[in-house]
Amino acid sequence: EISTRDWSSDVCSSDLFATLADAGSRRRHAVLADSLNDAHRKLREQALADPLTRLPNRQLFEERLAEALSGRHLTDEGTLAVIFIDLDGFKPINDSFGHAAGDSVLGQVGQRLRALTGADELAARVGGDEFLMLVGHPANRERAAQVAQRILRAISVPYALPNGVEVNLSCSLGIVLYPEHGPGHKLIANADAAMYAAKRAGGSSYAFYAPSMDQDATLQLELQHDMRAAIEQNQLELYYQPKVHALSGQITGVEALVRWNHPTRGLIMPDAFIPVAERFALIGALGYWVIEEACRQIRAWRDEGLRMRVAVNLSVQQLRQDDLVPRIKRSLERYRVEPGLLTFEITESVAMEEVTVRAFQALAGVGASLSIDDFGTAYSNFAALRKLPATQLKIDRSLFTDIQDSADALAVVDAMIKMAHALGLKVVAEGVETEAQRDLLLALNCDEFQGYLYARPMTARMLSLWALDEGETHPVDFRPSLYDTQAAELI
Repeated sequence: EISTRDWSSDVCSSDLFATLADAGSRRRHAVLADSLNDAHRKLREQALADPLTRLPNRQLFEERLAEALSGRHLTDEGTLAVIFIDLDGFKPINDSFGHAAGDSVLGQVGQRLRALTGADELAARVGGDEFLMLVGHPANRERAAQVAQRILRAISVPYALPNGVEVNLSCSLGIVLYPEHGPGHKLIANADAAMYAAKRAGGSSYAFYAPSMDQDATLQLELQHDMRAAIEQNQLELYYQPKVHALSGQITGVEALVRWNHPTRGLIMPDAFIPVAERFALIGALGYWVIEEACRQIRAWRDEGLRMRVAVNLSVQQLRQDDLVPRIKRSLERYRVEPGLLTFEITESVAMEEVTVRAFQALAGVGASLSIDDFGTAYSNFAALRKLPATQLKIDRSLFTDIQDSADALAVVDAMIKMAHALGLKVVAEGVETEAQRDLLLALNCDEFQGYLYARPMTARMLSLWALDEGETHPVDFRPSLYDTQAAELI
């Protein structure tokens, strides 16, 4: 028989064992819960972080923005700011040096934005080369501008690529203040509109949002919609600007420049629609239309008895397309055009990419002439230039605008012309506007001139009259339209 004492002792032992077992179970459950919470947190961080820069992604940024807005009142002017950041010049780097180099640059941008982000600020990557910065309370115009200046300085520091090359970037910033610049759900869209206003103004700057920018954003959407129809409905037109021989003044060829005859907006210049075409992936279709139309016009001029060489700008998107050369061959064959009458120009910034070299060699194999455009505005790599089957170099007007007043400008242009001639290249000075520029460039043995001093871009019919000297009015006397004063080339 078990005594009361023994039973009580057993009960106490049993209770102690149960208590210890329960405590151990609770500890195991707590450890397991902590592990699960930690795993959940890490998974959430991964889901809400950009894998390349490790910055928050758009979803997390919008969550934090919503949290910041939840405690605000519409009467609290300037309680927070959103800054939209878009890199200037990233695309040529990505196209010229490859995606690995582009990823390296984006990673460095992420590190810099993280380093300058304060305690009440949040930086995020929202896609491509676009970033956002949230600036917490108080975020008046003065503080938002100070943050923008910090971002501009940080982004402008040179970037080291994996191949050892250093490149430079800038950025365009759009700033909105809450609630001054709209309700919470429109802050990011309005910051985006302000950023594009800064980019259109030349980039490397910031702009505060204004209601008129909504109209600009709406206009861009309308233009991209209309442009798709314009390519199919023959609303586009090529204008032609002559190139002349430096000594004789005789025409040596023309450059094709695209214009858009919009059914309701009238004549639209490239500086208005080329950025839209690039932003909405229409630049390839537009470029192929230009090639086709240039070949058609060359044949029309030949049938009139005029043998005219036409230069066409190629975009980097076209140079990356495997069907570029077959398309060009088909256009040449369709209109029975001598390949030598077609010159293709690409900007210096993309001329050194490996895919560009291959495309140039393929185009040279077709028999077309090749030209490097805007030389002197990027790397000025004469060693790499030796590998390209180019026959012509076009120096940008920014190099000789003040050539009559600057000994440095004169020395630089002189050296470039001599080096190009040593490589067997003809040199075209693009953008010649004054007699003083012409005379100095002539003294430096520049081969050809192009610019308003000789002729403005003109229609094919007017070019025929000008070239055959049948027009009553020389194109140099033409008065440009409002749009023409800002003429831009297809790039």
